[in-house]
Amino acid sequence: MAKLLVTKLENFTRLSDQEKQAVEALGSHQRLVDAREDIIREGDVLDAVHLILEGFACRYKVLPDGRRQIIAHFIPGDFCNLRAFILAEMDHNVGTLSKVRVATIKRRTLINLTDGYPRIAQALWWSAMVDEAITREWIVNVGARTAAERVAHLLCEHYLRMRAVGLAVANTVEMPITQTELGDTLGLSTVHVNRTLQDLRAEGLIVLRERTLTVVDLPRLQQVAVFNPNYLHFLHARSETPFNDQSRGGTNGGATAILMPLTNEGELRPGPPY
Repeated sequence: MAKLLVTKLENFTRLSDQEKQAVEALGSHQRLVDAREDIIREGDVLDAVHLILEGFACRYKVLPDGRRQIIAHFIPGDFCNLRAFILAEMDHNVGTLSKVRVATIKRRTLINLTDGYPRIAQALWWSAMVDEAITREWIVNVGARTAAERVAHLLCEHYLRMRAVGLAVANTVEMPITQTELGDTLGLSTVHVNRTLQDLRAEGLIVLRERTLTVVDLPRLQQVAVFNPNYLHFLHARSETPFNDQSRGGTNGGATAILMPLTNEGELRPGPPY
């Protein structure tokens, strides 16, 4: 069931019970994909779109010499290729960052849904526009921000996106990504990612322990990131845990823990290529 997609779309509009049922039915055809496997490959010809129900995935390009750039992260409730089925063939890859449950939605099913429910069509259009806004912000991230700003910005964004679909529990969200994958996302070497995370920890902004990343001082992390969440366009964002709320943790705005794979020494471990 695509309940998280309903939750995501309701950041834009309020859906009726009938509309919610129609959206949830999109998750009826599911399959499991192991971690670091491709869901879609460059050159594939598609007649369907893919919806992430559980787990995490990414969009990426690979150069002929093997260098990779990750250009989008997908969390539960995200479409991997909402518009791609109109293309002659895929011009990029979509791979998993963790074990993923994905729904496959035929083109005709999606067309019938949007034809029958104009408000759902508007909400899906909003979702696509947010995806484009995130892409613009990532371009700024790689092109203009420092290493510390890039890493901090990605952490802030991920937390807000997870919270918007109801996946933040006590300010804790999953983020199963390795240092290598962070580097491929942010245009940094694994060594530079590691050094930047160490600096953020030394400044008292984060704590890495076992499989968690705890944001000790969220307002300061936002300042480091030069973070403005306006590009996420959450018109009806969930308010259970306000991003700048200082009521839970004194002056630190509440601690945020993000699950990440760690080595025995407490550092994020490099991950294998796809």
